[in-house]
Amino acid sequence: MAATASSYSITMRLYTAPDHGVVGAVATAISANGGVVTAIDVTESRHDRLVVDVTCSASDASHSQDLVAAVDAVGGVTVHKVSDRTFLLHLGGKIEVTSKVPLRTRDDLSMAYTPGVGRVSMAIYENPEDVRKLTIKGNSVAVVTDGSAVLGLGNIGPGAAMPVMEGKAALFKRFADIDAWPICLATQDTDEIVKAVEMIAPGFGGINLEDIAAPRCFEIERRLRESLDIPVFHDDQHGTAIVVLAALTNALRCVRKELTDVRIVVSGAGAAGTAIVTLLLAAGARDVVVVDREGALAEGDASLSEAHTELAAATNPRRATGSLQEVLVDADVFVGVSAPGILDPEWIPSMATEPIVFALANPDPEVDPAEADKYAAVVASGRSDYPNQINNVLAFPGVFRGLLDAGADEVTIDMLLRAAKAIADTVSSEELHPAFIIPSVFHPDVTKRVAAAISGRES
Repeated sequence: MAATASSYSITMRLYTAPDHGVVGAVATAISANGGVVTAIDVTESRHDRLVVDVTCSASDASHSQDLVAAVDAVGGVTVHKVSDRTFLLHLGGKIEVTSKVPLRTRDDLSMAYTPGVGRVSMAIYENPEDVRKLTIKGNSVAVVTDGSAVLGLGNIGPGAAMPVMEGKAALFKRFADIDAWPICLATQDTDEIVKAVEMIAPGFGGINLEDIAAPRCFEIERRLRESLDIPVFHDDQHGTAIVVLAALTNALRCVRKELTDVRIVVSGAGAAGTAIVTLLLAAGARDVVVVDREGALAEGDASLSEAHTELAAATNPRRATGSLQEVLVDADVFVGVSAPGILDPEWIPSMATEPIVFALANPDPEVDPAEADKYAAVVASGRSDYPNQINNVLAFPGVFRGLLDAGADEVTIDMLLRAAKAIADTVSSEELHPAFIIPSVFHPDVTKRVAAAISGRES
């Protein structure tokens, strides 16, 4: 049975016989079917029945249904209602707009709105740079998507992408006190996306591109960086790359190897894979081989796309060819940002001594982390239910906090390298362990250290 997760948590309202022993039978039925009971509340007790709310975690939606059926089969129990706690959390959305100033009197209105606001508008007209100080622009980010590559769900469109973008905005606020706005565009045309972002840019201090499919995302980012005077950051690329480099830095410390000396295999040549490779090379890696569905990318292969041709030219100095299994032989590091189940754990022993495995496909990784852990010295994944979660929340709040604080107009490779170092350095030598190579997203120092690294200011 797969591990349970809070994202598949349900609450069942039960009508039971007036016997408190029934509650124990319900808990036993849930546990016997692989669920985890997290709360039991008797909300009403009468002479003829009890009303009981039971909250439990399942491993997936189908497992949730199995748990409901198991409880309903307990004698003296009727399942009256089932609530999915994840859907309840999203009802009405997860973010809101609130006023930072009082609006209680006519006096308040005359300053916050007309006529007083006209004076502020004219001040900005006369000195356009004041817009960052006198409006929300200096603390705001647009989270922009076309819905074409949402999580691991694929091209599900802008409406279905909205809960993810709302969640991203909530994370910006929680971890960096940045006001972020979900912008879900009803187009997947590159020119239209670029134009739309250019048109809304005056209201924002930065642009966070999110869940836009490759290779379109590369051109969109490039063109926006050229045309806008505010920083543009594609988190699926650069946020992932920052955290991977930070985690790999510490993983290599655990096995006493140097980035310049190791062989690295990256599975996945899309947005994340390309950005990871670019940052690894900038950090000093010299032997990186990228693998896609067809095998290793090697210079001179006429069948490669333009983007893959450029990637091949920058990597694979040994001109390795073949499948993932073949190029893994003697490799020190595997980084997967591709598809679930493509790495057989029995291939790992063919890697170099003390291999490092980062299986980051989400929610289902390239290899089961528990199986990889039997052979690898260090294992990381994108999952929260295993050690060493590679989570972009470690990077993007601090990145944008630093960019906004510095009034920056661009994102540079040097900034990304400094951010990765700041995250890696948050794990002290005393804390460093193969099961602890990356700090928790709730570590109180992560965001401010990344922000300081980005802005170039002391934390």
